[in-house]
Amino acid sequence: MIITSERTRPGPAVRDPSPEGQAPDPLQLAERTAVFAAAFLRWVEAAAGDGLPYPRLRLLEELHCRGPAIMSQLAAAVGLTRRSMTSAVDALESERLVARRPHPEDRRATLVELTGPGLRAADEAFQPRMAAIAALFDGLDPDDRAAFARIVAHLTTGLRTRTGPRPRATAPDATLAGGPS
Repeated sequence: MIITSERTRPGPAVRDPSPEGQAPDPLQLAERTAVFAAAFLRWVEAAAGDGLPYPRLRLLEELHCRGPAIMSQLAAAVGLTRRSMTSAVDALESERLVARRPHPEDRRATLVELTGPGLRAADEAFQPRMAAIAALFDGLDPDDRAAFARIVAHLTTGLRTRTGPRPRATAPDATLAGGPS
């Protein structure tokens, strides 16, 4: 039997939970994960209260956590079309939060990297969000948190084996932009 989640807009239905003591089947887990992920992303964006749209936040996050990247890699990682990515980078560049520079090995490619102000803006955006997200785990006991961490690591590995790792744009001076050292 399918039950709908308590939502005001149409979306995926979630099947009844498994009988007591039985593990949910993979389809039930996929359905529950999809519903949670959508609700979680809406909550993260709404909880921020800083007016920073989610795609822009994802772009800053991608550059902050992974360092400089070419536009097509950023578009794929953030889930934007190339045209939308160009617009997003243009806007961030006009605010001096990112800079474009030639790729050191591929003359056709342009790297996008955080500037000093961009790194500070990313830190300011992420710290309150991460604190709010971390608070979601306050209700879990240490064993549940450990189990969750193991499961997420396992699922992440599974995604990588199915899709392969995201190619990285290497740059000799990535640390200057606040990227990984």
